[in-house]
Amino acid sequence: MNPADLGLPVDVPSTALFTDQYELTMLQAALRAGTADRRSVFEVFTRRLPDGRRYGVVAGTGRVLDAVENFRFDAGVLGFLRERNIVDEPTLQWLASYRFSGDIWGYPEGEVYFPGSPILRVEGSFAECVLLETVILSILNHDSAIAAAASRMSAAAAGRPLIEMGARRTHELAAVASARAAYVGGFTTTSDLAAGFRYGIPTVGTSAHAFTLLHDSERDAFRAQVDSLGRGTTLLVDTYDVAEAVRTAVEIAGPELGAVRIDSGDLLLVAHRVRQQLDELGATSTKIVVTSDLDEYAIASLAAAPVDAYGVGTQLVTGSGHPTCSMVYKLVARAQSADPKAPLVPVAKKSMGGKTSIGGRKWAARRADADGIAEAEVVGTGPVPTELADRQLLVELVKGGAVVAREPLDTARERHIAARAALPMSAIQLSRGEPVLPTEYA
Repeated sequence: MNPADLGLPVDVPSTALFTDQYELTMLQAALRAGTADRRSVFEVFTRRLPDGRRYGVVAGTGRVLDAVENFRFDAGVLGFLRERNIVDEPTLQWLASYRFSGDIWGYPEGEVYFPGSPILRVEGSFAECVLLETVILSILNHDSAIAAAASRMSAAAAGRPLIEMGARRTHELAAVASARAAYVGGFTTTSDLAAGFRYGIPTVGTSAHAFTLLHDSERDAFRAQVDSLGRGTTLLVDTYDVAEAVRTAVEIAGPELGAVRIDSGDLLLVAHRVRQQLDELGATSTKIVVTSDLDEYAIASLAAAPVDAYGVGTQLVTGSGHPTCSMVYKLVARAQSADPKAPLVPVAKKSMGGKTSIGGRKWAARRADADGIAEAEVVGTGPVPTELADRQLLVELVKGGAVVAREPLDTARERHIAARAALPMSAIQLSRGEPVLPTEYA
């Protein structure tokens, strides 16, 4: 069964109104001026990484493809636009038959990126491309921010499993997207069942403090949970006294107890004490899971602790202080007429304050040293140098309006692990620094 075929509450029948009004008013003016059909190239990129970050992570590509396919102006949407007098009748008639028929190229999901990287390239008529700006940026800015935070956390965890637990800390639909992006960035499981149902991400979860408080004693709560879920369950041991809870947990579940979870206190100190106590009680295989407002720095500080897994919520779904990537969607080339054979002319905004852009339809490649470690992100508008021909980063995602590059989420996750591993070792340092690769323009 493919959950995507079921039409879940986390989906919407149309993404057409996930946009800013000026996209439609620009369309109306371009239709009236006779410029709407000019062949155009838009690119998504960021001028800088969030302060102190060494690399970015592309996430949300699969959701972008879904959004493009679902960008339809049905009767209800058109009625809303007509009632509000947002655009005129000729524009409404044009929108009624809207289907994106162009091409989209981009960095594959899970790939890393740097300032100036042409993360996504959208080609078609101005009219059909400009409408997609807001929804594309909405998805990529959010998902890439979460994936970047997840990547830093998974690097800090150094192979220990990470559980995404942020559903209660963000919008219910953002929670599903966050769980997906976190999985791309290196998390192993999620507590969010909608994310598991929609995207096939492994789900986990056992009990909260409320379950312990419900019962007349902690022993009664542990007994009820073990009777229901088995000895391999995870018992939450910090509701009252941790040492007493660990003792009770092992008495009830025996050495087969799956894990204990610690959600408060000095996690480094408590983890060491709990590990010693579990070993003394013969529960040497019982694992320790820690939660409690963790971020990448807290995870790194627990590297020497006997911790087996981390649960992360708030800091993950808020991008660990950087909830957006500041990506933009800019027109970089357009034809001088509506003639399909008219050549493309580079265009670029000229502005003060670091908001300039570079015109021209771009390619991107990652140059590596003799050991295969990346040393530069190379971006150009002319012919691709021979030595970089097999190092190009953009892949075809949509051809003639049809999606051609759907892939399992695990593929994006594995791609990210490989892409991060190919960066210089300083990429995973948590100390503040510049992007680990320079961007060179050819």
